[in-house]
Amino acid sequence: MENSLSNGHRFRRIPRQSVAVHPNMDPLLDENLEQWPHLNELVQCYRTDWIKDESKYGHYESSSPSSFQNQIFEGPDTELETEMHLSRARQTKMEDITDDDIPSTSGRQFLGTPFPESYPSKVLKHFGQSPLPAYEPAFDWENEHSMIFGQRIPAAHIMRGLKISVKVLSLSFQAGLVEPFYGTICLYSRERREKLSEDFFFHILPAEMQDVQVASESRGIFFLDAPSASVCLLIQLEKPATEEGGATPSVYSRKEPVHLTEREKQKLQVWSRIMPYRESFAWAIIPLFDNSISATSGGCASPNCPVASTASISGSSSHEVALEPIAKIMLEDKLAHSSGGSVVVEISNLNKVKESYTEDSLQDPKRKVHKPVKGVLRLEIDKLQAGQADLENISESGSVTNDSVDLGDRPTDSTLIKSLSNGADGPHNSKVKLNFHDEKGTPRNGTNPLGNLDFHANDVSTTLFCHDFQAFDFRTTTRNEPFLQLFHCVYVYPLTVSLSRKRNLFIRVELRKDDADIRKQPLEAIFPREPGASLQKWAHTQVAVGARVASYHDEVKVFLPAIWTPQHHLLFTFFHIDLQTKLEAPKPVLIGYASLPLATHAQLRSDICLPIMRELVPHYLQDTNKELLDYLEEGKNVFKLRLRLCSSLYPVNERVRDFFLEYDRHTLRTSAPWGSELLEAINSLKNVDSTALLQFLQPILNMLLHLIANGGETLQVAAFRAMVNILTRVQQESVDDNERNRFLVQYVDYAFDDFGGHQPPVYPGLCTVWGSLARSKAKGYRVGPVYDDVLAMAWFFLELIVKSMALEQTRLLYNTLPLGEDVPPMQLKEGVFRCIMQLYDCLLTEVHERCKKGLSLAKRLNSSLAYFCYDLLSVIEPRQVFELVSLYLDKFSGVCQSVLHDCKLTFLQIICDHDLFVEMPGRDPSDRNYLSSVLIQEIFLTWDHDDLSMRAKAARILVVLLCKHEFDARYQKQEDKLYIAQLYFPLIGQILDEMPVFYNLNATEKREVVICILQIVRNLDDASLVKAWQQSIARTRLFFKLMEESLILFEHKKPAESMLMGCSSRNALGDGPVSPKYSDRLSPAINNYLSEASRHEPQGGTPENGYLWNRVNSQLSSPSQPYSLREALAQAQSSRVGASAQALRESLHPILRQKLELWEENLSAAVSLQVLEISDKFSMAAAAHNIATDYGKLDCITTLFMSFFSQNQSLAFWEALLPVFFRVFELHGATLMARENDRFLKQAAFHLLRLAIFRNDNIRKRAVIGLKILVRSSFYHFMHTARLRVMLTITLSELMSDVQVTQMKSDGMLEESGEARRLRKSLEEMADDHRSPNLLRECGLPENALISIPERFAENRWSWSDVKSLSESLLMALDACLEHALLASLMSTDRYAAAESFYKLAMAFAPVPDLHIMWLLHLCDAHQEMQSWAEAAQCAVAVAGVVMQALVSRNDGVWSRDHVASLHKICPMVSSDITSEASAAEVEGYGASKLTVDSAVKYLQLANKLFSQAELHHFCASIVELVIPVYKSRRVYGQLAKCHTLLTSIYESILEQESSPIPFTDATYYRVGFYGDRFGRLDRKEYIYREPRDVRLGDIMEKLSHIYESRMDGNHTLHIIPDSRQVRGDELQPGVCYLQITAVDPVMEDEDLGSRRERIFSLTAGGSMRARVFDRFLFDTPFTKNGKTQGGLEDQWKHRTVLQTEGSFPALVNRLLVIKSESLEFSPVENAIGMIETRTAALRNELEEPRSSEGDQLPRLQSLQRILQGSVAVQVNSGVLSVCTAFLSGEPATRLRSQELQQLIAALLEFMAVCKRAIRVHFRLIGEEDQDFHSQLVNGFQSLTAELSHYIPAILSEL
Repeated sequence: MENSLSNGHRFRRIPRQSVAVHPNMDPLLDENLEQWPHLNELVQCYRTDWIKDESKYGHYESSSPSSFQNQIFEGPDTELETEMHLSRARQTKMEDITDDDIPSTSGRQFLGTPFPESYPSKVLKHFGQSPLPAYEPAFDWENEHSMIFGQRIPAAHIMRGLKISVKVLSLSFQAGLVEPFYGTICLYSRERREKLSEDFFFHILPAEMQDVQVASESRGIFFLDAPSASVCLLIQLEKPATEEGGATPSVYSRKEPVHLTEREKQKLQVWSRIMPYRESFAWAIIPLFDNSISATSGGCASPNCPVASTASISGSSSHEVALEPIAKIMLEDKLAHSSGGSVVVEISNLNKVKESYTEDSLQDPKRKVHKPVKGVLRLEIDKLQAGQADLENISESGSVTNDSVDLGDRPTDSTLIKSLSNGADGPHNSKVKLNFHDEKGTPRNGTNPLGNLDFHANDVSTTLFCHDFQAFDFRTTTRNEPFLQLFHCVYVYPLTVSLSRKRNLFIRVELRKDDADIRKQPLEAIFPREPGASLQKWAHTQVAVGARVASYHDEVKVFLPAIWTPQHHLLFTFFHIDLQTKLEAPKPVLIGYASLPLATHAQLRSDICLPIMRELVPHYLQDTNKELLDYLEEGKNVFKLRLRLCSSLYPVNERVRDFFLEYDRHTLRTSAPWGSELLEAINSLKNVDSTALLQFLQPILNMLLHLIANGGETLQVAAFRAMVNILTRVQQESVDDNERNRFLVQYVDYAFDDFGGHQPPVYPGLCTVWGSLARSKAKGYRVGPVYDDVLAMAWFFLELIVKSMALEQTRLLYNTLPLGEDVPPMQLKEGVFRCIMQLYDCLLTEVHERCKKGLSLAKRLNSSLAYFCYDLLSVIEPRQVFELVSLYLDKFSGVCQSVLHDCKLTFLQIICDHDLFVEMPGRDPSDRNYLSSVLIQEIFLTWDHDDLSMRAKAARILVVLLCKHEFDARYQKQEDKLYIAQLYFPLIGQILDEMPVFYNLNATEKREVVICILQIVRNLDDASLVKAWQQSIARTRLFFKLMEESLILFEHKKPAESMLMGCSSRNALGDGPVSPKYSDRLSPAINNYLSEASRHEPQGGTPENGYLWNRVNSQLSSPSQPYSLREALAQAQSSRVGASAQALRESLHPILRQKLELWEENLSAAVSLQVLEISDKFSMAAAAHNIATDYGKLDCITTLFMSFFSQNQSLAFWEALLPVFFRVFELHGATLMARENDRFLKQAAFHLLRLAIFRNDNIRKRAVIGLKILVRSSFYHFMHTARLRVMLTITLSELMSDVQVTQMKSDGMLEESGEARRLRKSLEEMADDHRSPNLLRECGLPENALISIPERFAENRWSWSDVKSLSESLLMALDACLEHALLASLMSTDRYAAAESFYKLAMAFAPVPDLHIMWLLHLCDAHQEMQSWAEAAQCAVAVAGVVMQALVSRNDGVWSRDHVASLHKICPMVSSDITSEASAAEVEGYGASKLTVDSAVKYLQLANKLFSQAELHHFCASIVELVIPVYKSRRVYGQLAKCHTLLTSIYESILEQESSPIPFTDATYYRVGFYGDRFGRLDRKEYIYREPRDVRLGDIMEKLSHIYESRMDGNHTLHIIPDSRQVRGDELQPGVCYLQITAVDPVMEDEDLGSRRERIFSLTAGGSMRARVFDRFLFDTPFTKNGKTQGGLEDQWKHRTVLQTEGSFPALVNRLLVIKSESLEFSPVENAIGMIETRTAALRNELEEPRSSEGDQLPRLQSLQRILQGSVAVQVNSGVLSVCTAFLSGEPATRLRSQELQQLIAALLEFMAVCKRAIRVHFRLIGEEDQDFHSQLVNGFQSLTAELSHYIPAILSEL
């Protein structure tokens, strides 16, 4: 058994050895105690080792926590990652980098590897950090544990006050140290004028006398309740009694310096060797604390106390100095800490003893001033805080026992034994959890004094501080505390002896057993002065030299025998000694004797006076012999002394003594068997005063328990009732606010050992007597007020019962147990268990009934019952405990009243906190953990409870439990984690079955629940997960609803004040629900976390060291911020009421706010990564088709991915996302790309494009790869990228409305923004096949990921060319948007550019009909504002074309391909190919379904209206003809009639245009050339502008000048080139921008441009009606080759320029780019021939024009007259005649080639012939009034003929 408890599994033996008792006093105690059972009991009580139950208060070893990393949440314009890399680089450059810069989980600075290596973590399957540690980074089991209602606090007896050690270092005198000095030191109270402790003896030898081996190294250790100004050290020095005629003590106190001569020294040395007796020499009082100390403070607050600082004391002769604080102090910071620090004090105010003095006289101000001694005593004073030492290490006097170190039975974690200063704290800290404030503390004197820790506890006391003397604290005997140690002695203080003559008197003190034989040796009972010596037979006092009244201040410590008899007495012997040197040492001369019987006087505290007998006779104590004795001084009481009895064996209180006596008689069976006296004694214990009761509490309780275990029923009940009464008094009367009084806890936890197994265990008897009382109460009997006391003290009895059982279990099973195995649970006997069940049931009923009355006792009792079950789980068979638990749950079943429900939760909370909770069995062997299933059931029930606080409590219980499992060092293996996850997994099932319960929780509780779910799922194996997903589609969907909820609950929203908006502008801060107060922002864990963080002030170092500090640095120096983080936190929390979340966050100290953000970031990242991991597993499982989900849509995956993308995520998340994204599309591409998932695809595309504009390259690269993954899926599942192009175009359009594509330059102009540049870069990278493998590799995908062929496909469908075209199409859209944005400021002025930008947008978004139409309609509106009707009409036609194409491709049956082709003729932009593009554009919110026949008709009618405004009636006709089939198919005859009427009017208008004498022109055309860099992309380009027909050259010049002058800056001017010749670059001046504007003519399709005829456009108008669609234009430029600017006809050449445009007019825009320019040259003669042929053709045309009726003659006559007048009038010399003059006369004629000559003559002849014919026709047409005009024409013709005949003689014959 001894072994079982010293190194057993459950109990730990804590050896005790009394400090105050000398080891050699055992003989005094070991007399026959058997006949004194109470003494035996007392000695046993103090002697036996304490037995501590190691598992009682739970045991929790936390695994090392993972630290937080700075999570990087990037926004589109942030680049935190780079900044952090740079700051890290800067940090490493700094040589003085400290660990404090590492942001840590909680403010603790964690070293070691942080968790990025856990991306993926050690088990490769996890993506990120576990969510639970991220949620509870500062999980503190002790703290959580302590918050349970009724929580048991272990008796870690917080030592009040201080331990002070004093060591004498040296003594030096001005005169030199020649003889040995002796001294005592004790604690002394100036206020109470009494000693507080026994004396500590020391001696100091001169150097010559020192024995090397016996160096006096001892220290005195004193105990103080609290620092007090009145407490001081009293130091008294003695030296060998002075030799008469020798050197007197005054040599040490002379004022002038004096040194002893060698002879004096030798005499002193010789004398000190032969003189064994001493005299008093000097004294000093040292105040330990100054007056400012408050009695309650635990440490030295005052700088003037030597205990806290280094003191240097200056000597002074004034006696007040001794009472002043004796130090001028330089306070050291370190010494304020509990590890203490030694202080050297130099005492120079030693007062010489001039006369005999008593302690009282020291403070008497009237006494003579003692001379100061010229010397210094050096002490080393050490303050040893008796801090939070475990109770097991504390002796009752407040001292710590040397040998309480339990090092033998388990290897001690060396980290526990931190710096032990000077070895002083060594032994008591080995088993203690140290709470050093300064963790960096190192032992002041170097090494750890414990060295190797492998020795057994029993020899510690000898190896450690053998020199320490622990001074007994006299207040121990008066304190209201139980005695925990054996001490039994009396201190004797001889005070004075008054004799009639002077003598050199000293006294010998001894203890005698009896007075029968005076020669018999005294008892060896006197404590020796030398350390380590054995007990002495006697002790001597000092010598009072030459005094009539001899005064003494000696203390003689006498150990007492256990059992006193009246014969035990103290004997004092008085001697005189002659102090002269003779031939031999001086011999003492006997003077007399005095005796003091102990029994009568030991308890007296006042002074005792005795007479002195001259000699002893046998039996001198007996009164009968008193007359025979001879007394000195006439028998007066001349000897005065004082006694102080200190005993934990001998009770001063009479009732206690009576009880002990009756107990002895009962035990020894010496009293009558009914024991009525014992009953009386037991009952009278009620009246014992509280101090005595408390001091002997433990032995009294032991004795009562003996009686309960072994006595008869009457005694049992009496003992039980007395015990209840005592316990209640102790609980009430001791100064202790705890529910469980610490003295009682101390008794149960340590002292009670069930009588060491020498008797049957206590628990059956205790259960029986209590049970019977409880049953009596239940039956309604009156049991008096005692029953309420029993309930109040139930905890004590329940804990006793359990400890008794556990001890029995250990004792029974230990010896049979193989080494290293745990003690198996004990099966309780049926009868005992039944008794316990009944008792438990009665107590439960009490709880139930009292709860309803709202009594707090009920809640405490409830907790006690819970702890009872908790404790039993470690002792008895768990299934027996489950009987009790189920009894409890039956009583409190279902959702009950709040109070009862609260009790039930507390009960479960306590039980489930058991160490072995995880390993508990079920109620049946086949079941799993019974407790966990009960817990899950009850927690879920509670979430449905009306009381909101209950819900929160239940959620918290779950989190704390999971944390406890997660961080428990025992359960770190994967299989353990899996087992735990499976235990809790049913909870998820319950939530899924009753989702409304979850939705009714508030945000904080939801977070708690969700974190638990994520943690459970994280540790679950895939098989269990898949099983959960197999049940039904709806359930699986709900599971993922929870996941979605978790993403929302833990979304990381950047606080606005950080200015680093981490979300895109879509997710503005205001969108989501406003986050709640920071204090419950995420959970109650926030408070633990911030409190933990606030404990750790950032140490030293500038905050700039770490990147994260930069964010808070600006606020760090704010004067309003309190200095201490803890103050800051308290301040912030106190201001919480009514503040907004933002205000609360801002009220935090910047460092705490940074911690808070760090936490939120990590938590958000961990949750997102966990959900990502789950979705990855789900995707794998769905690929194998072995779960229940909607395989058509896979909505579980798609909704999660949409959540992922739409939230602000960390960089780590984006890194982990891509491989999952790839796998999901690899496995489920077909489903995800299907039309049903258009919404998902569109969202994915949108967010990938959004991420593609991020500044952080890591995110941007991943977005590019994400887009490629979409393209790859598109190839394999659609064979083409058309639908994806539509998706991307739509999303790009949406993104452009969100993103700022331009930014302002310094000169106020706009330029492309960074976002646009990055998006362009991303889109280019998308099609970059060279960079692709590297990108893939960087993003964690295989290099061939894109081009590898997926399963189920045969050939590779990836095509880089298609990807390039897709990329180009998106870039085109981006450019169009950018250009449109850049033109924003010019929109109102430059209408041409505005229209063009709308046009570009329309073309860029052409793949999406809706967007295409939208921009075309914008363009249409712009043209209508400019009154460009034809262009506006073209836009309407284009819109109708889009609709028609979609309808035709859908086979709508109204129109056919021919109709589309005819529309193409009107507007070439309408493609005549019918493709499936329109159908591809069917995307949610967009698509061809909106394109109906009615919308087409609407736009056709708009086009018709606009064309008629432009007077292009032939287009109107074609359009109306397209509308007619619609009405025909619908048989809407009214509308058909209207259409035909409209057609009629259109054709009439066309007829009218054709028959007009003035040819109709619909527009004028101008060529405009741009030259100059301020024109931007227009530079060096030519455009054809189409202007209304009334715009002249001057108008357009003015208009263009106005537009472009506004674009010139100070360095540029605008210049218009006046002619139309070709511009050469070298002629242009820098700084000037040129415009060249030329009128041009449109060219007909069939026109011969090589013809030399002059173009009179109006004359050819007849053919133009076929189609006024022009894409070629020309202009003629005359020039000469001789350098003259102008010449005659013979020198005039002609340059004809033909321009081809990009597209044809009328177009969708007002200007088209010239893409091709050709030129022809005509010689002068060709010009002349051309001119003549032109006129001939015009006349002939007029003559041959068919006229329908005679009524048309008038217009014909007019045009004929006009032409003839210009041809044959005589005055026309510029005509035919001038040609003849130029070419047919003189020198030019000789230059003409014959062929040219003949052509010219032929042309002239033909012209004249046609003129003649025309004159004849004219004659037929004219009336009377035109006769004169005709005569003029004829005359002109004749004279012209005559003129011509000079040049062409043949003309006369021809005509």
